[in-house]
Amino acid sequence: MAAAPSSIRPNRAISLSTASHSHKTSLQPLLRFPASASSIPSRSRLCFDFNNRNCAVKASAAPTAPVMDQSTSSSPTVPVVVEVDLGNRSYPIYIGSGLLNQPELLQRHVHGKQVLVVTNSTVAPLYLDKTIWALTEGNPNVKVGSVILPDGEKYKDMDTLMKVFDKAIESRLDRRCTFVALGGGVIGDMCGYAAASFLRGVNFIQIPTTVMAQVDSSVGGKTGINHRLGKNLIGAFYQPQCVLIDTDTLNTLPDRELASGLAEVIKYGLIRDAEFFEWQETNMPALLARDPSAFAYAIKRSCQNKAEVVSLDEKESGLRATLNLGHTFGHAIETSFGYGQWLHGEAVAAGTVMAVDMSYRLGWIDDSLVKRVHKILQQAKLPTTPPEMMTVDMFKSVMAVDKKVADGLLRLILLKGPLGNCVFTGDYDRQALSDTLHAFCKS
Repeated sequence: MAAAPSSIRPNRAISLSTASHSHKTSLQPLLRFPASASSIPSRSRLCFDFNNRNCAVKASAAPTAPVMDQSTSSSPTVPVVVEVDLGNRSYPIYIGSGLLNQPELLQRHVHGKQVLVVTNSTVAPLYLDKTIWALTEGNPNVKVGSVILPDGEKYKDMDTLMKVFDKAIESRLDRRCTFVALGGGVIGDMCGYAAASFLRGVNFIQIPTTVMAQVDSSVGGKTGINHRLGKNLIGAFYQPQCVLIDTDTLNTLPDRELASGLAEVIKYGLIRDAEFFEWQETNMPALLARDPSAFAYAIKRSCQNKAEVVSLDEKESGLRATLNLGHTFGHAIETSFGYGQWLHGEAVAAGTVMAVDMSYRLGWIDDSLVKRVHKILQQAKLPTTPPEMMTVDMFKSVMAVDKKVADGLLRLILLKGPLGNCVFTGDYDRQALSDTLHAFCKS
Protein backbone atom coordinates (compact mmCIF):
# COMPACT_ATOMS: atom_id res chain seq x y z
CA MET A 1 0.00 0.00 0.00
CA ALA A 2 1.54 3.30 -1.02
CA ALA A 3 2.22 5.86 1.65
CA ALA A 4 2.23 9.61 1.30
CA PRO A 5 3.26 12.27 3.79
CA SER A 6 0.80 14.29 5.83
CA SER A 7 1.44 17.43 7.87
CA ILE A 8 -1.75 17.51 9.90
CA ARG A 9 -0.29 16.08 13.10
CA PRO A 10 3.31 14.77 12.89
CA ASN A 11 3.16 12.64 16.04
CA ARG A 12 -0.25 11.08 15.48
CA ALA A 13 -0.17 7.39 14.56
CA ILE A 14 -2.52 6.12 11.90
CA SER A 15 -3.02 2.36 11.78
CA LEU A 16 -3.52 0.20 8.74
CA SER A 17 -3.24 -3.53 8.49
CA THR A 18 -4.26 -6.59 6.56
CA ALA A 19 -6.21 -9.27 8.41
CA SER A 20 -5.42 -12.95 8.38
CA HIS A 21 -7.77 -14.97 6.22
CA SER A 22 -7.83 -17.97 8.52
CA HIS A 23 -11.16 -18.31 10.30
CA LYS A 24 -9.40 -19.56 13.43
CA THR A 25 -6.67 -16.98 13.87
CA SER A 26 -6.78 -13.43 15.10
CA LEU A 27 -5.76 -10.34 13.14
CA GLN A 28 -2.08 -9.80 12.51
CA PRO A 29 -0.68 -6.95 14.66
CA LEU A 30 -1.56 -3.59 13.16
CA LEU A 31 1.24 -1.92 11.23
CA ARG A 32 1.44 1.60 12.63
CA PHE A 33 2.79 4.53 10.66
CA PRO A 34 3.31 8.07 11.98
CA ALA A 35 1.12 10.58 10.17
CA SER A 36 4.19 12.06 8.52
CA ALA A 37 4.36 8.84 6.53
CA SER A 38 0.78 7.69 6.68
CA SER A 39 -1.40 6.40 3.90
CA ILE A 40 -3.70 9.40 4.32
CA PRO A 41 -2.76 11.76 1.52
CA SER A 42 -4.57 14.88 2.68
CA ARG A 43 -1.49 17.00 3.45
CA SER A 44 -3.68 19.34 5.41
CA ARG A 45 -3.20 21.34 8.55
CA LEU A 46 -5.77 22.64 10.98
CA CYS A 47 -6.01 26.29 11.98
CA PHE A 48 -8.65 27.15 14.57
CA ASP A 49 -9.36 30.63 15.91
CA PHE A 50 -11.30 30.13 19.15
CA ASN A 51 -12.09 33.84 19.46
CA ASN A 52 -13.81 34.04 16.08
CA ARG A 53 -14.89 30.38 15.99
CA ASN A 54 -13.12 29.93 12.66
CA CYS A 55 -11.54 26.73 11.45
CA ALA A 56 -9.45 26.40 8.32
CA VAL A 57 -8.11 23.29 6.67
CA LYS A 58 -5.21 24.14 4.41
CA ALA A 59 -3.48 21.79 2.03
CA SER A 60 0.24 22.11 1.59
CA ALA A 61 1.85 21.80 -1.80
CA ALA A 62 1.09 18.48 -3.44
CA PRO A 63 3.88 16.44 -5.01
CA THR A 64 4.36 16.68 -8.75
CA ALA A 65 3.35 13.06 -9.25
CA PRO A 66 0.53 12.06 -6.86
CA VAL A 67 0.47 8.42 -5.86
CA MET A 68 -2.75 6.69 -6.86
CA ASP A 69 -2.66 3.24 -5.31
CA GLN A 70 -5.70 1.27 -6.44
CA SER A 71 -4.32 -2.12 -5.57
CA THR A 72 -6.63 -4.56 -3.86
CA SER A 73 -5.89 -8.02 -2.58
CA SER A 74 -6.30 -10.90 -4.98
CA SER A 75 -8.05 -12.81 -2.21
CA PRO A 76 -11.55 -11.51 -1.46
CA THR A 77 -11.28 -12.80 2.11
CA VAL A 78 -8.44 -10.51 3.20
CA PRO A 79 -9.74 -7.13 4.39
CA VAL A 80 -7.90 -3.86 4.57
CA VAL A 81 -8.11 -2.48 8.12
CA VAL A 82 -8.23 1.24 8.86
CA GLU A 83 -7.93 2.15 12.53
CA VAL A 84 -9.92 4.99 14.11
CA ASP A 85 -7.47 6.18 16.76
CA LEU A 86 -9.37 7.24 19.88
CA GLY A 87 -7.11 5.87 22.60
CA ASN A 88 -8.80 3.12 24.59
CA ARG A 89 -11.93 3.55 22.44
CA SER A 90 -10.13 2.95 19.14
CA TYR A 91 -11.72 0.55 16.70
CA PRO A 92 -11.07 -1.02 13.30
CA ILE A 93 -12.85 -0.49 10.00
CA TYR A 94 -12.68 -3.73 8.01
CA ILE A 95 -13.00 -3.23 4.24
CA GLY A 96 -13.20 -6.02 1.69
CA SER A 97 -15.22 -8.44 -0.38
CA GLY A 98 -17.09 -11.30 1.29
CA LEU A 99 -16.40 -10.21 4.86
CA LEU A 100 -19.76 -11.52 6.08
CA ASN A 101 -18.35 -14.94 5.25
CA GLN A 102 -15.70 -14.52 7.98
CA PRO A 103 -17.43 -15.12 11.33
CA GLU A 104 -14.40 -14.28 13.45
CA LEU A 105 -14.37 -10.65 12.28
CA LEU A 106 -17.70 -9.97 13.96
CA GLN A 107 -17.44 -12.43 16.81
CA ARG A 108 -14.26 -10.93 18.28
CA HIS A 109 -16.23 -7.73 18.93
CA VAL A 110 -19.20 -9.40 20.68
CA HIS A 111 -18.44 -9.52 24.40
CA GLY A 112 -21.68 -10.86 25.88
CA LYS A 113 -24.07 -13.64 24.92
CA GLN A 114 -26.93 -11.53 23.57
CA VAL A 115 -27.04 -9.73 20.22
CA LEU A 116 -29.78 -7.62 18.65
CA VAL A 117 -29.54 -7.00 14.90
CA VAL A 118 -31.31 -3.82 13.82
CA THR A 119 -32.13 -3.72 10.12
CA ASN A 120 -34.90 -2.70 7.73
CA SER A 121 -37.44 -4.34 5.47
CA THR A 122 -35.26 -3.92 2.39
CA VAL A 123 -31.96 -5.21 3.77
CA ALA A 124 -33.34 -8.01 5.97
CA PRO A 125 -34.29 -10.40 3.12
CA LEU A 126 -30.84 -9.90 1.58
CA TYR A 127 -28.39 -10.05 4.48
CA LEU A 128 -30.05 -10.78 7.82
CA ASP A 129 -29.65 -14.58 7.69
CA LYS A 130 -26.02 -14.26 6.60
CA THR A 131 -25.33 -11.83 9.44
CA ILE A 132 -26.92 -14.11 12.02
CA TRP A 133 -24.82 -16.98 10.66
CA ALA A 134 -21.67 -14.88 10.96
CA LEU A 135 -22.51 -14.07 14.57
CA THR A 136 -23.32 -17.65 15.62
CA GLU A 137 -21.16 -19.96 13.48
CA GLY A 138 -19.07 -22.03 15.89
CA ASN A 139 -20.42 -19.85 18.69
CA PRO A 140 -23.58 -21.60 19.98
CA ASN A 141 -23.65 -19.68 23.26
CA VAL A 142 -24.63 -16.44 21.52
CA LYS A 143 -28.34 -15.73 21.15
CA VAL A 144 -29.25 -13.41 18.27
CA GLY A 145 -32.54 -11.56 17.90
CA SER A 146 -33.56 -9.02 15.31
CA VAL A 147 -35.85 -6.07 14.81
CA ILE A 148 -36.88 -5.09 11.28
CA LEU A 149 -37.79 -1.43 10.85
CA PRO A 150 -39.54 0.21 7.90
CA ASP A 151 -37.14 1.52 5.26
CA GLY A 152 -36.62 5.22 4.65
CA GLU A 153 -35.50 8.55 6.06
CA LYS A 154 -39.07 9.43 7.02
CA TYR A 155 -38.95 6.67 9.65
CA LYS A 156 -35.84 8.05 11.35
CA ASP A 157 -37.90 9.30 14.27
CA MET A 158 -38.71 8.64 17.91
CA ASP A 159 -41.69 6.39 17.19
CA THR A 160 -39.58 4.02 15.09
CA LEU A 161 -36.69 4.16 17.55
CA MET A 162 -39.04 2.89 20.26
CA LYS A 163 -39.43 -0.36 18.32
CA VAL A 164 -35.75 -1.07 18.99
CA PHE A 165 -36.15 -0.42 22.70
CA ASP A 166 -39.33 -2.52 22.78
CA LYS A 167 -37.50 -5.49 21.30
CA ALA A 168 -34.47 -5.06 23.57
CA ILE A 169 -36.58 -4.87 26.72
CA GLU A 170 -38.90 -7.72 25.72
CA SER A 171 -35.79 -9.85 25.03
CA ARG A 172 -34.41 -8.97 28.47
CA LEU A 173 -31.09 -7.82 27.05
CA ASP A 174 -28.48 -6.82 29.62
CA ARG A 175 -25.57 -4.41 29.66
CA ARG A 176 -23.22 -6.94 28.05
CA CYS A 177 -25.39 -7.24 24.96
CA THR A 178 -24.36 -5.96 21.54
CA PHE A 179 -26.51 -4.12 19.02
CA VAL A 180 -25.63 -4.63 15.34
CA ALA A 181 -26.64 -2.04 12.73
CA LEU A 182 -27.25 -3.79 9.40
CA GLY A 183 -28.21 -1.30 6.71
CA GLY A 184 -27.58 2.21 5.46
CA GLY A 185 -27.17 5.52 7.21
CA VAL A 186 -30.65 5.64 8.73
CA ILE A 187 -30.27 2.23 10.36
CA GLY A 188 -26.74 3.01 11.53
CA ASP A 189 -27.77 6.31 13.09
CA MET A 190 -30.83 4.84 14.82
CA CYS A 191 -29.15 1.66 16.05
CA GLY A 192 -26.20 3.65 17.35
CA TYR A 193 -28.47 6.06 19.22
CA ALA A 194 -30.45 3.15 20.66
CA ALA A 195 -27.18 1.55 21.82
CA ALA A 196 -26.05 4.83 23.38
CA SER A 197 -29.33 5.13 25.29
CA PHE A 198 -30.34 1.56 26.21
CA LEU A 199 -29.31 0.83 29.80
CA ARG A 200 -27.24 4.04 29.47
CA GLY A 201 -24.97 2.49 26.88
CA VAL A 202 -24.29 -0.94 25.34
CA ASN A 203 -21.83 -2.07 22.68
CA PHE A 204 -22.72 -1.84 19.02
CA ILE A 205 -21.27 -2.80 15.65
CA GLN A 206 -21.79 -1.16 12.26
CA ILE A 207 -22.36 -3.24 9.11
CA PRO A 208 -23.08 -0.57 6.47
CA THR A 209 -24.68 -1.73 3.22
CA THR A 210 -24.83 1.52 1.20
CA VAL A 211 -22.10 3.71 -0.28
CA MET A 212 -23.25 6.60 1.90
CA ALA A 213 -22.86 4.57 5.08
CA GLN A 214 -19.65 2.84 4.03
CA VAL A 215 -17.74 6.00 3.17
CA ASP A 216 -19.15 8.30 5.83
CA SER A 217 -21.99 7.77 8.30
CA SER A 218 -20.89 4.45 9.82
CA VAL A 219 -17.52 5.89 10.85
CA GLY A 220 -17.07 8.36 13.68
CA GLY A 221 -19.88 7.71 16.14
CA LYS A 222 -22.49 10.25 15.11
CA THR A 223 -25.86 8.73 15.98
CA GLY A 224 -29.37 10.12 16.21
CA ILE A 225 -32.81 10.75 14.78
CA ASN A 226 -34.60 13.58 13.00
CA HIS A 227 -37.10 16.06 14.38
CA ARG A 228 -39.86 17.54 12.25
CA LEU A 229 -38.10 20.92 12.60
CA GLY A 230 -34.64 19.73 11.65
CA LYS A 231 -32.45 16.81 10.66
CA ASN A 232 -30.30 14.96 13.22
CA LEU A 233 -31.14 17.39 16.02
CA ILE A 234 -31.53 14.57 18.57
CA GLY A 235 -28.61 12.22 19.08
CA ALA A 236 -25.27 11.43 20.66
CA PHE A 237 -21.62 10.85 19.85
CA TYR A 238 -21.21 7.12 20.49
CA GLN A 239 -18.48 5.01 18.89
CA PRO A 240 -18.97 1.44 17.63
CA GLN A 241 -16.80 -1.54 18.49
CA CYS A 242 -15.98 -1.98 14.82
CA VAL A 243 -17.20 -1.18 11.33
CA LEU A 244 -17.42 -4.11 8.92
CA ILE A 245 -17.71 -3.04 5.26
CA ASP A 246 -18.49 -5.99 3.01
CA THR A 247 -18.27 -4.41 -0.42
CA ASP A 248 -20.34 -7.26 -1.88
CA THR A 249 -23.43 -5.64 -0.34
CA LEU A 250 -23.16 -2.88 -2.95
CA ASN A 251 -24.12 -5.42 -5.62
CA THR A 252 -27.76 -5.11 -4.55
CA LEU A 253 -27.74 -1.32 -4.13
CA PRO A 254 -30.02 0.62 -6.53
CA ASP A 255 -28.29 3.04 -8.90
CA ARG A 256 -29.87 6.07 -7.26
CA GLU A 257 -28.59 5.05 -3.82
CA LEU A 258 -25.14 4.40 -5.24
CA ALA A 259 -24.97 7.87 -6.81
CA SER A 260 -26.21 9.45 -3.59
CA GLY A 261 -23.25 8.04 -1.69
CA LEU A 262 -20.80 9.48 -4.18
CA ALA A 263 -21.67 12.98 -2.93
CA GLU A 264 -19.79 12.21 0.29
CA VAL A 265 -16.84 10.76 -1.64
CA ILE A 266 -16.60 13.96 -3.68
CA LYS A 267 -16.72 16.00 -0.48
CA TYR A 268 -13.47 14.55 0.86
CA GLY A 269 -11.62 15.65 -2.26
CA LEU A 270 -12.98 19.17 -2.11
CA ILE A 271 -12.25 19.90 1.54
CA ARG A 272 -8.95 18.13 2.19
CA ASP A 273 -7.70 15.68 -0.45
CA ALA A 274 -7.06 17.30 -3.84
CA GLU A 275 -5.38 14.19 -5.25
CA PHE A 276 -8.44 12.09 -4.43
CA PHE A 277 -10.67 14.62 -6.21
CA GLU A 278 -8.46 14.46 -9.29
CA TRP A 279 -8.64 10.66 -9.17
CA GLN A 280 -12.45 10.90 -9.02
CA GLU A 281 -12.55 13.15 -12.07
CA THR A 282 -10.80 10.40 -14.01
CA ASN A 283 -12.53 7.42 -12.44
CA MET A 284 -16.15 8.53 -12.01
CA PRO A 285 -17.29 6.37 -14.97
CA ALA A 286 -15.70 3.34 -13.30
CA LEU A 287 -17.45 4.11 -10.02
CA LEU A 288 -20.83 4.43 -11.73
CA ALA A 289 -20.13 1.14 -13.53
CA ARG A 290 -19.51 -0.45 -10.09
CA ASP A 291 -15.94 -1.39 -10.89
CA PRO A 292 -14.84 -3.39 -7.80
CA SER A 293 -11.26 -2.09 -7.80
CA ALA A 294 -12.34 1.54 -8.14
CA PHE A 295 -14.93 1.22 -5.39
CA ALA A 296 -12.58 -0.56 -3.03
CA TYR A 297 -10.11 2.28 -3.46
CA ALA A 298 -12.75 5.02 -3.05
CA ILE A 299 -14.10 3.44 0.14
CA LYS A 300 -10.64 2.89 1.60
CA ARG A 301 -9.48 6.44 0.91
CA SER A 302 -12.72 7.97 2.17
CA CYS A 303 -12.44 5.98 5.40
CA GLN A 304 -8.82 7.02 5.81
CA ASN A 305 -9.82 10.67 5.54
CA LYS A 306 -12.76 10.26 7.91
CA ALA A 307 -10.73 8.26 10.44
CA GLU A 308 -8.02 10.89 10.62
CA VAL A 309 -10.50 13.72 11.13
CA VAL A 310 -12.42 11.82 13.83
CA SER A 311 -9.17 10.91 15.60
CA LEU A 312 -8.26 14.60 15.79
CA ASP A 313 -11.69 16.05 16.59
CA GLU A 314 -14.16 13.41 17.76
CA LYS A 315 -16.93 15.73 18.93
CA GLU A 316 -16.80 18.35 16.19
CA SER A 317 -15.23 21.32 17.94
CA GLY A 318 -13.65 22.50 14.71
CA LEU A 319 -11.96 20.26 12.16
CA ARG A 320 -14.69 17.61 12.03
CA ALA A 321 -17.28 20.25 11.13
CA THR A 322 -15.55 20.64 7.78
CA LEU A 323 -16.91 17.21 6.83
CA ASN A 324 -20.30 18.94 6.59
CA LEU A 325 -19.57 20.80 3.35
CA GLY A 326 -22.94 21.37 1.68
CA HIS A 327 -24.83 19.84 4.58
CA THR A 328 -26.29 23.03 6.03
CA PHE A 329 -27.98 23.81 2.73
CA GLY A 330 -28.69 20.12 2.12
CA HIS A 331 -30.34 19.52 5.49
CA ALA A 332 -32.60 22.51 4.82
CA ILE A 333 -33.68 20.83 1.59
CA GLU A 334 -34.38 17.50 3.30
CA THR A 335 -36.32 19.09 6.15
CA SER A 336 -38.39 21.46 3.98
CA PHE A 337 -39.01 19.11 1.06
CA GLY A 338 -39.88 16.18 3.32
CA TYR A 339 -37.57 13.49 4.69
CA GLY A 340 -36.99 10.85 2.04
CA GLN A 341 -38.23 12.86 -0.94
CA TRP A 342 -34.61 13.42 -1.87
CA LEU A 343 -31.87 11.08 -0.73
CA HIS A 344 -29.34 12.58 1.66
CA GLY A 345 -26.56 12.61 -0.94
CA GLU A 346 -28.79 14.28 -3.49
CA ALA A 347 -29.55 17.10 -1.06
CA VAL A 348 -25.87 17.37 -0.09
CA ALA A 349 -24.88 17.58 -3.77
CA ALA A 350 -27.18 20.54 -4.37
CA GLY A 351 -26.03 22.03 -1.07
CA THR A 352 -22.41 21.65 -2.11
CA VAL A 353 -23.05 23.62 -5.29
CA MET A 354 -24.64 26.36 -3.18
CA ALA A 355 -21.68 26.43 -0.77
CA VAL A 356 -19.28 26.58 -3.71
CA ASP A 357 -21.32 29.38 -5.27
CA MET A 358 -21.16 31.36 -2.03
CA SER A 359 -17.41 30.72 -1.76
CA TYR A 360 -16.97 32.17 -5.24
CA ARG A 361 -19.12 35.22 -4.45
CA LEU A 362 -16.87 35.88 -1.44
CA GLY A 363 -13.84 35.81 -3.74
CA TRP A 364 -12.36 32.81 -1.98
CA ILE A 365 -12.13 30.44 -4.98
CA ASP A 366 -11.80 30.91 -8.71
CA ASP A 367 -14.28 30.11 -11.43
CA SER A 368 -12.40 27.03 -12.62
CA LEU A 369 -13.13 25.21 -9.35
CA VAL A 370 -16.82 26.13 -9.57
CA LYS A 371 -16.94 24.54 -13.01
CA ARG A 372 -15.11 21.40 -11.86
CA VAL A 373 -17.58 20.89 -9.01
CA HIS A 374 -20.54 21.23 -11.36
CA LYS A 375 -18.98 18.81 -13.82
CA ILE A 376 -18.14 16.04 -11.38
CA LEU A 377 -21.57 16.17 -9.70
CA GLN A 378 -23.24 15.99 -13.10
CA GLN A 379 -20.97 13.05 -13.99
CA ALA A 380 -22.14 11.35 -10.81
CA LYS A 381 -25.76 11.90 -11.88
CA LEU A 382 -26.45 14.12 -8.87
CA PRO A 383 -28.59 17.30 -8.76
CA THR A 384 -26.84 20.67 -8.88
CA THR A 385 -29.83 22.82 -7.91
CA PRO A 386 -32.36 22.51 -5.06
CA PRO A 387 -35.98 21.47 -5.70
CA GLU A 388 -38.07 24.20 -7.33
CA MET A 389 -40.36 24.38 -4.29
CA MET A 390 -37.54 25.65 -2.06
CA THR A 391 -37.74 29.33 -1.11
CA VAL A 392 -35.30 31.69 0.54
CA ASP A 393 -37.44 31.75 3.67
CA MET A 394 -37.47 27.94 3.83
CA PHE A 395 -33.69 27.84 3.75
CA LYS A 396 -33.34 30.58 6.35
CA SER A 397 -35.83 29.11 8.82
CA VAL A 398 -34.23 25.65 8.84
CA MET A 399 -30.65 26.93 8.76
CA ALA A 400 -31.42 29.04 11.85
CA VAL A 401 -31.68 25.85 13.96
CA ASP A 402 -28.72 24.08 12.34
CA LYS A 403 -26.36 22.33 14.76
CA LYS A 404 -23.50 24.59 13.66
CA VAL A 405 -25.22 27.73 14.93
CA ALA A 406 -23.33 29.15 17.94
CA ASP A 407 -24.62 32.10 19.97
CA GLY A 408 -27.07 32.89 17.19
CA LEU A 409 -24.34 32.91 14.54
CA LEU A 410 -24.66 30.53 11.57
CA ARG A 411 -21.28 29.02 10.79
CA LEU A 412 -20.73 27.47 7.39
CA ILE A 413 -18.17 25.24 5.70
CA LEU A 414 -16.91 27.06 2.61
CA LEU A 415 -14.06 26.49 0.18
CA LYS A 416 -11.17 28.93 0.36
CA GLY A 417 -8.01 28.82 -1.72
CA PRO A 418 -6.88 26.03 -4.05
CA LEU A 419 -8.66 22.69 -4.34
CA GLY A 420 -8.48 20.79 -1.02
CA ASN A 421 -8.80 23.84 1.22
CA CYS A 422 -11.81 24.93 3.26
CA VAL A 423 -12.86 26.97 6.28
CA PHE A 424 -15.47 26.52 9.00
CA THR A 425 -16.45 30.04 9.89
CA GLY A 426 -19.10 32.51 10.91
CA ASP A 427 -16.97 35.39 9.63
CA TYR A 428 -18.37 36.04 6.15
CA ASP A 429 -20.35 38.72 4.34
CA ARG A 430 -24.04 37.98 4.97
CA GLN A 431 -24.88 39.53 1.61
CA ALA A 432 -23.04 36.70 -0.13
CA LEU A 433 -25.29 34.15 1.62
CA SER A 434 -28.37 36.14 0.66
CA ASP A 435 -27.21 36.43 -2.95
CA THR A 436 -26.61 32.67 -3.15
CA LEU A 437 -30.04 31.84 -1.73
CA HIS A 438 -31.76 34.20 -4.16
CA ALA A 439 -29.74 32.83 -7.08
CA PHE A 440 -31.00 29.28 -6.40
CA CYS A 441 -34.57 30.08 -5.34
CA LYS A 442 -37.41 31.71 -7.20
CA SER A 443 -38.55 33.59 -4.12
